[in-house]
Amino acid sequence: MISTLFRILIAALILGASSAWSQQPIVIKFSHVVAANTPKGQAADLFKKLAEERTAGRVKVEVYPNSQLYKDKEELEAMELGAVQMLAPSASKFGPMGLNAFEVFDLPYLIPDRVVLRRVLDGDIGRRLMKLLEAKGIVGLGFWDNGFKQMSANRPLHLPADFKGLKMRIKSSKVLDAQMRALGALPQVLSFSEVYQALQTGVVDGAENSLPNLLTQKFYEVQKYLALSNHGYDGYVVIANKKFWDGLPPDIRAILDKTILEVSAFENAQSLIENDEAIQKIKATGRTQVYSLSAEETAAWRKVLLPVHKSMESRIGKEWIDAIYKESAALGYKY
Repeated sequence: MISTLFRILIAALILGASSAWSQQPIVIKFSHVVAANTPKGQAADLFKKLAEERTAGRVKVEVYPNSQLYKDKEELEAMELGAVQMLAPSASKFGPMGLNAFEVFDLPYLIPDRVVLRRVLDGDIGRRLMKLLEAKGIVGLGFWDNGFKQMSANRPLHLPADFKGLKMRIKSSKVLDAQMRALGALPQVLSFSEVYQALQTGVVDGAENSLPNLLTQKFYEVQKYLALSNHGYDGYVVIANKKFWDGLPPDIRAILDKTILEVSAFENAQSLIENDEAIQKIKATGRTQVYSLSAEETAAWRKVLLPVHKSMESRIGKEWIDAIYKESAALGYKY
């Protein structure tokens, strides 16, 4: 009798512990490298809010902005090890992993405007790119826009000759390296969190950035000139550890998948608004001279940068470049 009661008591304790454990929220650590008040930062916070509300607390999202947990080069390794579950890195970050197709977005003057951009990301090209991630243990959840990139430096950049000898910060990307060299600059790979100090101390002379990042990181404080060049696209891929995501309870995963779609629409709309507002806010500081390139100056930039497309065909894959050419041509755009 005692033995039976003992077994029942142990079973009850195990069941109680199991039940308590099952009631613990699923924790999702979401790390990113930009400020919380950027479009990406706001979207990450919105995802946290909606995910926790819609799962009635069964999911807890911990957002870590501004490289609080990991720098650019460390993020993907941390996710692979299970230290974080979600990231939103730049598309460039997948090149060093062997997914060179994502570097197509680094090509200068390839994406002409947001209309072409949406056709590319929301269509067959975007779906096929997301599929490539699975082989690396990653699930692609969405594309988040950060706008088009501008060039800044401590001297005016009107023509390619103005870049000669400048040390220009880039993300780790063979395509961006080739872009800067085509302009006559010396590319310097630096983590995003290190850029302000590098500009301030002269380790680098300039950089390319989207307007929201220029504003929120206060790069205008340490750059005298800002050329509104719109020479390239800057965007993020929202990803999760595939083993973790696939292991979620089906009802939870369905809620999170739907939430990501809604948050992605918010982020892309917010990016458009904040890119427009950032120009005026940067001008209002009076700290940097903001100017647009003339038609003749843009033509000079394009003349030296468009050949980078051809030189990168063997790395990225000619089919990916041609696919975007086709989408652009369908809307009447000519290179």
